[in-house]
Amino acid sequence: MIQMGSFLKIKGNKEIMKTNMKTIGLIGGMSWESSIEYYRIINESAKLKLGGLHSAKCVMYSVDFAEIEVLQHQGKWNEAGEMLARAAKNVESGGADFVVLCTNTMHKVADEIQSSIKIPLLHIADATAQRVKDAGIKRIGLLGTRFTMEEEFYKGRLTQRYGLDVRIPDACEREIVHRVIYEELVLGKILQRSKEQYMDIIEQMAGQGVEGVILGCTEIGLLIHKHDSQIPLFDTTRIHAEAAVEFALK
Repeated sequence: MIQMGSFLKIKGNKEIMKTNMKTIGLIGGMSWESSIEYYRIINESAKLKLGGLHSAKCVMYSVDFAEIEVLQHQGKWNEAGEMLARAAKNVESGGADFVVLCTNTMHKVADEIQSSIKIPLLHIADATAQRVKDAGIKRIGLLGTRFTMEEEFYKGRLTQRYGLDVRIPDACEREIVHRVIYEELVLGKILQRSKEQYMDIIEQMAGQGVEGVILGCTEIGLLIHKHDSQIPLFDTTRIHAEAAVEFALK
């Protein structure tokens, strides 16, 4: 339940509601194309819940994704983790009450980030898994970068903590999904041909028995929308952003 708090009187004796809203700490820039969506959804959600001119209290540290991408593909995850841990410390010192890492792939270093700060990290896989379970879905498809689809830091968490049966595309399809993310979506390129390829992959997964698909990269929601598919699509950007507002208003 949202705790509404007290009312403040400002100039002209107008009363406004003073909420007990926590300050959201956003680590963005991975890529900034999806970080924009986080900011928009968070503030739209806060306004929907609180009404009037309310918006979310948040601070953001935006990294240079070119630096992160090089470390990813060189396998230098420790260095990337150190970089994001510094970003987390910055949002903590900036007044954040909890951290939202605006990317799926870099949750590979979530533990390193969490251990560097005193405030909680709101894990994107936890928020997504809960939404999938709430929908009554057990067998779920996963699209994302090659790291997210193939490594255990993400799908292993979905399986071990939430009991989900996670399926990923075959190797050729995984390469298509990964390439489109890095060569198009993070650059703001939204191409119809790539959308068709993604939808073909989703249809293939549906034919293999998946009941829904997690859009496990924060840029995929720029290309694919829920009305494009006959099975449920779980946009991790929207889910994570909405979970941040819920947590801020607890």
